[in-house]
Amino acid sequence: MIMFKNIHLVLVVCLYLAGCSSSKQNIREEKVLSAKDIEPYGRYFINDKQELELVSSGVHFGFSFYGKECKVYASNFYSGGHNYIQYVLDGEYQKRIKIDGNRRDPIILTASNTGNHTIWIYKATEAHTGSVIIQKISGQKVAAIKNPTLPLIEFIGNSITCGAAADASEVPCGTGDYHDQHNAYYAYGPRVARALNTEFILSSVSGIGIYRNWNSDGPAMPQVFEKTDFQVNSSRNWNFNNYSPEIVSIALGTNDFSNGDGKKERLPFDSAKFVNNYIKFVQLVKSKYPTSQIALLSSAMISGSRRITLQNCLTEVKHKIDSLYPSNKPVAVYFFKEMKARGCSGHPSVEDHSILAQELIPFFKKLISNK
Repeated sequence: MIMFKNIHLVLVVCLYLAGCSSSKQNIREEKVLSAKDIEPYGRYFINDKQELELVSSGVHFGFSFYGKECKVYASNFYSGGHNYIQYVLDGEYQKRIKIDGNRRDPIILTASNTGNHTIWIYKATEAHTGSVIIQKISGQKVAAIKNPTLPLIEFIGNSITCGAAADASEVPCGTGDYHDQHNAYYAYGPRVARALNTEFILSSVSGIGIYRNWNSDGPAMPQVFEKTDFQVNSSRNWNFNNYSPEIVSIALGTNDFSNGDGKKERLPFDSAKFVNNYIKFVQLVKSKYPTSQIALLSSAMISGSRRITLQNCLTEVKHKIDSLYPSNKPVAVYFFKEMKARGCSGHPSVEDHSILAQELIPFFKKLISNK
């Protein structure tokens, strides 16, 4: 009888220890966060394979995990090309990561210590570079982070707004591909948003303008704005009900004033056409976001008489929109100081974007506080 009791006790202890071991093992087991359960901010879509396609500059999402590392399964839309993401770990910016089109192995993100961590992933490049495709994320206790409820600013613009040609720290200017120097995270818009504790969306395309582009007659921003990927012939239309910006910032005009490449015929700048197209575009934006405050920004890259012309055009656009929508908040206008850009091919560098952001912060702070 005593022997039976001892055997029973041993069995209970073994079961208890096995349970503890199983519990510890479960803690160490990797979980999988599927693409459809991620909550991005910016232009994106879930494709036919149920993968997440990050489209626009700076589109971002967050997740948490436990331990020292997690795995991000990502690839590039164009199999023969490459793309970039960048990430923030526990509130600290880390680096850009190159994603080759034929990549199959996961990206391993590592923390310095075992514990609970947060990651925010950002697309460093613009829509025309192609989508960054996220298949899944794995790690201990991995879970999506819901987007915080913060005021939203949508920044519409060109290559400057994209953060294009800004970061030559890895690929020197004049080498590699055009998007090798893109850095959306450090562009002026995201910097302003972080400084003011707001969210952001970048709706921007390199070389684009209001009625013509840097070296072509179009399609300009009014023709592509409603397309998810800003491609005029795309069949995928963007759902503007996804977000409701407090402020829509529009910074276009630099490319309308461009002289092009000097080879293709380029007509003189047409102020009337610029103003009329700009007015129609603002009306299009207001039809998508009826309650948003509109802000028009000039260009720090334009100087001399062209600078004055652009400012006069923007002032005329403001007056016309204000007269058409008398019950709405007046259009806000900001004229940049002139800047000698230090990035690649005449673009602002990462450091220049910091200067632009510092210049804009008081302007947007006032608009946010007046909402």
